[in-house]
Amino acid sequence: MNKQANSADIKKLEELIKQAVKKVNGSKENDLCKYLPSSKGGYIHHFTLRKMKRESPLEICEMVSKYVITADNPKIIAPRRRAPRGSRKRPDFITFTRGDLEHMLTLARSAGDEKMIQKLSPRKSFPSLKRELIRSIREGRISQELWNSYCDAVNLQNSGLSLKSSEKTSAANEAVQAIAR
Repeated sequence: MNKQANSADIKKLEELIKQAVKKVNGSKENDLCKYLPSSKGGYIHHFTLRKMKRESPLEICEMVSKYVITADNPKIIAPRRRAPRGSRKRPDFITFTRGDLEHMLTLARSAGDEKMIQKLSPRKSFPSLKRELIRSIREGRISQELWNSYCDAVNLQNSGLSLKSSEKTSAANEAVQAIAR
C-alpha cells in the first residue's frame, strides 16, 4: 500500500512539475531550481531537486506549489554567495621583483649570512651546477656557495628523485676527476 501511495505521489509530483515548468517558461525541470529556495541560502541545486523527488516527494510538491504554482509572479532567487577562489590576492603577502631578490642576496653575501644566501639563491638544475663547478675548478676559482649547492643537488639526487645508482656513481666520479685536474 505504501508503494501505491508513493507512486501516486510521484505521478502527482511529475504533473505539478510539468505545470510549473510551463508557468516559468522553462524547457526542462532543472529550470525550476532557480525558483525554489534552499535552506542554506540561494536556490536549490538540480541534484538536490532530483534527490528530493526520490526521497521526499511531498516536500518538493509543497515547495513547487508555494513558490511557483500559487505565486502570481514567480521570482528567481539570487544564487548563494560562494567563497572566492584562487585569484584572490592576500593583502599581507609581499611580492618581490627579481631585482629586489638580487639586492637582498647581495646584502646577505656582504653580511655573510649563509642561510639567507641559500634561501635567496635561484635553484639550478643538477647538470648546470655540475658544469658550473667544473668550469670554476678549471679556472682556479673556489666558491663555497657553489660547492654547497652542488652537494645539496647530489644529496637530492641520492634521495632517489631521478638518478639511477649507476648515474649517481658516474656523476660523483666525474666531479672527483674534475677536481683532480
